[in-house]
Amino acid sequence: MSALAGKTAVVTGSSRGVGAATATLLAEQGANVVINYRQKAPRANKVVAEIEAAGGQAIAVGADITEAEGIASLLQAAVDTYGGLDLLVLNASGGMETNLGEDYAMRLNRDAQVAALEAGLERLAPGGRVVFVTSHQAHFIDEVETMPEYEQVARSKRAGETALTARIDEMSAKGVSFVVVSGDMIEGTVTATLLNRARPGALEERREAAGKLYSVEEFAAEVAAMATADVETGHIELVGGAEDFLARTRG
Repeated sequence: MSALAGKTAVVTGSSRGVGAATATLLAEQGANVVINYRQKAPRANKVVAEIEAAGGQAIAVGADITEAEGIASLLQAAVDTYGGLDLLVLNASGGMETNLGEDYAMRLNRDAQVAALEAGLERLAPGGRVVFVTSHQAHFIDEVETMPEYEQVARSKRAGETALTARIDEMSAKGVSFVVVSGDMIEGTVTATLLNRARPGALEERREAAGKLYSVEEFAAEVAAMATADVETGHIELVGGAEDFLARTRG
């Protein structure tokens, strides 16, 4: 029996892309999954329908996680529907949007992540886990420059990771573990598409440097695996190894 059987997971930003694929994989392992969306209800409901058609359990909850009441209602929906909360996957990210304010990247990638953790710690059961999803470009931003078009997002996501990591002792005191999953640019994601549009050839450049760029499904499998992986709290999973980033930090 899967370690996730009967457990409840919330995946932020899960109406499409890596979040949707991660939620689907968790449901396949027996988890009750809460699909989170900000605006696109039909898209989220489609993910729920696909999970249910495969025999899984899922609900869709609309919530803007940059608003305190949004994240609280999202996590409470998990408790109210399934009786508890065992896994919180902090997947939602952004900041390349041009219509949501200059501070949107920091509000979403740092402030909302901290607020989600705080709300999660009020509800997560002992033995629960928080998984923070980030990018190599963000994780290594203090040592390795990234594309100017992505720097604001990268620095805000690094700020989010730093703020969450600073709360590991608080998580441990409540019996909750914390894992970071970092990946390179992901083929087919909105961020990769926007970056490639802003800087034509960016994807091919990263593909050559990394040797391989993961697909949405491949990266989601790595995120889902970390939901139950036997690792110490604070573990950082560098998907694909991040060899070229590590080499630049040494050199």
